Amino acid sequence: MPETFVIAQGGGPTAVINQTVVGAALEIRRRHPGAKVLGSRHGVRGIRDGDYVDLSGIPEDQLKLIGATPGAALGSTRDKPDAAYCDLVLAGLKKAGADAFIYIGGNDTSGTQQILTDASGGSIAFVHAPKTIDNDLMENDHTPGFISAGEFVAGAFLSVDLDFRALPGVYVGIVMGRHAGFLTAAAAAWRADEDSGPHLVYVPERPFSAPRFIDDVRMTLDRHKRCIVAVSEGVTTEDGRALVESIVPADKLERDAHGNIKLSGSDLNMAFERMLAEGLPGKRARVDALGYMPRGYVGAINSTDSSEAFEAGAFAVEVAARGGGSVALKHEGGKTVMRQVPLDAVAGKTRHMPDDFMQSDANQLSDTGMAYLKRLIPEKYRVGKPFV
Repeated sequence: MPETFVIAQGGGPTAVINQTVVGAALEIRRRHPGAKVLGSRHGVRGIRDGDYVDLSGIPEDQLKLIGATPGAALGSTRDKPDAAYCDLVLAGLKKAGADAFIYIGGNDTSGTQQILTDASGGSIAFVHAPKTIDNDLMENDHTPGFISAGEFVAGAFLSVDLDFRALPGVYVGIVMGRHAGFLTAAAAAWRADEDSGPHLVYVPERPFSAPRFIDDVRMTLDRHKRCIVAVSEGVTTEDGRALVESIVPADKLERDAHGNIKLSGSDLNMAFERMLAEGLPGKRARVDALGYMPRGYVGAINSTDSSEAFEAGAFAVEVAARGGGSVALKHEGGKTVMRQVPLDAVAGKTRHMPDDFMQSDANQLSDTGMAYLKRLIPEKYRVGKPFV
């Protein structure tokens, strides 16, 4: 009887998540001729509802075109199965005759795979293939999706720094990343010298104080005549709460199915605008949220990111043959290699940016942090030194 593999995508789309689908689908064809490959539409919801697209017969050139396309071609979801939902998903997998289920995503997706593994009794191989621009999966040096998103963020802040050299003022760019500061730190990856922006970087791993923020901006303006700020949507106040929690009444906070608070949006923008208006009256200031743009921008699909996402999908088929687990990207011998790690080493956990990635006495990247970013996001553009 031919084997059946189910593949799905969970969480936020990225520039390269489709490469992981294609890498898995083509590897299944190579290793398991005649196997059925079903793509579940909108994650576990498609399995629950029996909503699949048959990837088995799609020509390879068409699959590769999908792989080079941003977004989540199968559709995604943030559904988190409770016990009843889990039973429906397992029933759906059994109805499809699934021997393995490869779920591509981040922390919450790996958590779903752990829940399903615990409930299945071992009849199906559950595999988590990594994907997140947040770069916050345990056991991983970096994650597919991060490099492309980081390239977008680095380019955006290089560009806005040149803009504000011409017309000086204060710029605050709010960057996604939830509880990890890697993507916000990527704003500094192409920082040319000490005079270049971003001049200040605020990440969730360090407590945020509004008065200290205003002091930092004021001192930066005195030194550079402009101030470019990269701030994570997940910055926390000194009491350990997300900044947005101190702005929005508890009964108005939005949460997803996994209990995650909506961190960015107009409330956070207005909070920074208010801080600057009250703390530095009369100064030209702009606050922008980069929003979803970095995670799936067609103009910033990094070739290394793309190939690693493909390889992660292909290796997920090997992990399925070993009974299941999570695919992890490791940095060994100066290159990225794929390794199998237990699901419970990744599921529901958050990898934070190491303390030594930031300078101890300033809101700026350390040499260690810069070296990590430059290894992953090498300089793409050379720009001239402005005369002002």
